[in-house]
Amino acid sequence: MSNHETKRAIEAVVMAAIEPVEPQFLAQLTETPVDDIEALCTELMAEYERDGRGFALARVAGGYRYQTHPDMAAYIERFVLEGQSARLSGPALETLAIIAYKQPVSRAQLAAIRGVSVESTIATLIQRGYVAEIGHDPGPGQAILYGTTVRFLEQMGVDSLDSLPPLAEFVPDASVVEALERGLRLRVEDNADSDTDQDAEIDEPTVVEDAAAAVAGEADLAIDLTSESEPDATPE
Repeated sequence: MSNHETKRAIEAVVMAAIEPVEPQFLAQLTETPVDDIEALCTELMAEYERDGRGFALARVAGGYRYQTHPDMAAYIERFVLEGQSARLSGPALETLAIIAYKQPVSRAQLAAIRGVSVESTIATLIQRGYVAEIGHDPGPGQAILYGTTVRFLEQMGVDSLDSLPPLAEFVPDASVVEALERGLRLRVEDNADSDTDQDAEIDEPTVVEDAAAAVAGEADLAIDLTSESEPDATPE
């Protein structure tokens, strides 16, 4: 089979496939070495880019698929996303990011990192197909461990988790961290001063006690404002 015919076969199979097609599978179909398939796919990528096509052949999740060209994002968004509200919420995106970079990770670890319960969030991510159970922790309780799926790689448009942007790009400079810490310290000090002022105001209960005593006297009730519990009733 000539290279031209092999390229046509690759195009047809990848176009018909629902999921990314692995080069090994393409090699079996066309009876062509895997290295040659990789080279031909690279040539097809270059041809589409050179011709300015609105689509591209991309290496995603260990295979090849056709997808729209990034330059066409505005038109695709207008066509697909306009009027739809089925987007992931902020908390769901935060949880998904933690799982992507820290996997395998347990539900308890996710809750500790985010500081809130992640029960419903994980359920949403599993329902969308972005996250799945990938094992159990060997420690006590054998907690379920979660990780991302092939669908996650497809949606992100990356070939593997190694292709995700490094976290260092999102870490603020030391000067920014120092400024944040300084702001937090000032806020804590302000809150402490505010609590002290409130305690000083509450530390004068005479007015409240006098009012309660007056009400109790009018109702002929024996109320001991200093006791913490009432005596147990003696059964007859």
